[in-house]
Amino acid sequence: MAVAEFPFDLVEAKLGAPSIRPGTVAKQDVIARLRASRLPFATVIAPAGYGKTTLLARWAEADPRPFAWVALDGRDDDGVPFLRYIAAAMHRVEPVAPAVFAALAGPGASIWSTGIPRVGGALAALERPMVLVLDDLHTVESPSCLDVLAALCEYVPSGSQIAVASREAPALPLARWRTRGWLHEVGVADLRLDDQEAHVLLTAAGVELDSAEVADLTERTEGWPAGLYLAALSLQAGAPSPARAETFTGDDRLVAEYFRFELLSRLPEAEARFLMHSSVLDRMCGGLCDAVLETRQSAQTLQALERSNRFVVPLDRRGEWYRYHHLFGQLLRNELERSDPEAVAVLNRRAMAWCVANDLPEAAVRYGHAAGETAIVAGLVDRLALPVYYDGRMATLEEWLGWFDHDELVRYPALAVFGAWVRVMTGRPAEAEQWLSLADGATSVIPLSDGSATITPWVANLRASMMSDGVERALADAHLALKEFAPGSGWRPSALLIRGIAHALLGASDLARADLAATVDTGLASGAFEDAFMAHGELALLAVQQGLWSEAARHGRQAQAIVEEAGLGDYVTSAIAHVVVARVALHEGRQSDARAALTRAHRLRPLLDHGLPWLTVQVGLELTRAHLALGEAAPARTVLTETERVLERRPDLGSLAQEVAELRERVAATSGLVGTWAMSLTGAELRLLPYLATHLTFVEIGQRLYLSQHTVKTEATSIYRKLQASSRSTAIERAVQVGLLESTIYPPRPIVT
Repeated sequence: MAVAEFPFDLVEAKLGAPSIRPGTVAKQDVIARLRASRLPFATVIAPAGYGKTTLLARWAEADPRPFAWVALDGRDDDGVPFLRYIAAAMHRVEPVAPAVFAALAGPGASIWSTGIPRVGGALAALERPMVLVLDDLHTVESPSCLDVLAALCEYVPSGSQIAVASREAPALPLARWRTRGWLHEVGVADLRLDDQEAHVLLTAAGVELDSAEVADLTERTEGWPAGLYLAALSLQAGAPSPARAETFTGDDRLVAEYFRFELLSRLPEAEARFLMHSSVLDRMCGGLCDAVLETRQSAQTLQALERSNRFVVPLDRRGEWYRYHHLFGQLLRNELERSDPEAVAVLNRRAMAWCVANDLPEAAVRYGHAAGETAIVAGLVDRLALPVYYDGRMATLEEWLGWFDHDELVRYPALAVFGAWVRVMTGRPAEAEQWLSLADGATSVIPLSDGSATITPWVANLRASMMSDGVERALADAHLALKEFAPGSGWRPSALLIRGIAHALLGASDLARADLAATVDTGLASGAFEDAFMAHGELALLAVQQGLWSEAARHGRQAQAIVEEAGLGDYVTSAIAHVVVARVALHEGRQSDARAALTRAHRLRPLLDHGLPWLTVQVGLELTRAHLALGEAAPARTVLTETERVLERRPDLGSLAQEVAELRERVAATSGLVGTWAMSLTGAELRLLPYLATHLTFVEIGQRLYLSQHTVKTEATSIYRKLQASSRSTAIERAVQVGLLESTIYPPRPIVT
């Protein structure tokens, strides 16, 4: 599977080990220790400029094991892309099953219940030992990403390793791993250069000093490779001696002063200007630099800088894309902000314009934000919000939306609607209503991405989906949305869907069928697959109500086919397809198929709440009916109780209230012990369940879920009781047996050899 064949976009340059630059010094003793170690986790921790990446690259050359490489950056500060790059890097060494990538292809997948188990399972199943390198881990600040990494360490098979390079110790359970004997550590003391190594570095840089001068320079730089290299470059540029290299090992002030006075001031003006002005760029190519610096022949300049070792790192083998060495890039940006602060916004603005013109909209978002181009960034985020959401990068989308304050969200109300929509889909309905209120009645100062004249239909459509004011108001809102949406608006299938559902809940079955059939057609034509499979699910429920089981089966199959083909089985909305398939299977006497579909629906229950009350109640009703048909009173009672709580908050849901009342009587008349079967876990308990398979303590789990330690312990105890388990491990094993968790969620422990 090539990079282009993954079901998501990746930057290929991030997946290859960097080329080793001529003149770098090999720390042979450190490399030998790394080669000999078989501990599951290795850290290389030191400030910038200590050769961490070079050390790992030379280790990769010297070790017979294959290396999978991920060069991290700030754009990976999101659990889903983080796992994707790890899986893709592993795939370059040994094929990874398509199901692993499918689990990471959309917003519905749970990192803990699906993503980590599948990627971890692929890691544990490696046929030959491998080293997975995560370079520049310090650029990843999200606790969820670090939790992912800590969890994956539990899956590392014998002979394999995960190795990370970071400027600072990451927030990982390093002390615990150290105690267990899982950790091999490399630090500053291991990376400092001695006199002989310093001589090799200086000679390779074209600087000849006698042994006393080398020893003196090494002492004053404390063996800091970057300091020695800076001294060499300053001598090349015309400094009379390295005497100005005062003692520094990364101190910002001393390094910046040395960089400014002893190097930049001695470079040709054109070269210094190129270096500083292009430093605003994360990645560089000739065309981008030409646009930003308003010059020509930047491609040749970049190639010359690489050949002369002027801080430039190639990102591909074609000599097209480059970046600055992180330390020097930061020094260049600092000097630019000091010497010409007004240029920073101008340069970022030009970079944004080039990226827009060259179909790199996400890069344009970052440069536009840095340039303060709020209106342009708002338009880009409006256009990118849905693709980024459906790509599973929820944290990225929320970061972008978080850039805009209250007044800006009112000026760009499409962003407020997206913020509300994200919160509806992630179980934060109260926050969703607050965000939607910002858009209600607002006037957008920029054109809307779907071509609609006003934000009114956007607000009406989402308000209809939330049904917070009842089904009749939802019907009116959906009518309004369909009337005012632009003809080509991508929101039209959603509005048709909710109007059809509202008709069905008010007893207008014929009108409901017409809208739902139209939803299928427009949804499939426009790529709105989620709306299409939901419409099939609703048509199946209407058919069941009339006893048209063959029609229900047909719609159920079509819904499930769309879910599977589009990889949407972990979206919360796919629960409607799963329960419909289960209902039909029970009618046809296929209990094993019904149980499999029910299990998939149960796994989505933690995501169901009063944000989409009609969906939550419909799924709850079908689960209750299915468990009653199976003679399973305990899960029927649990699910119906949770369904009733949603109905208490959203009582005006048409016919659903009567269906709940009828089922309440049936459940009350059913005998059976409460809580004796796995499916009687509550939604909150199902949310907690995958965390029990991790390294996290109850206190740490509570921090991730915003719960008290007492609540976590109480819910865990209830899980143990319902799963007839006496510990976390046996509870997880039981959950795997019944299908509530992936079979690979319980990792094998690393074997230290």
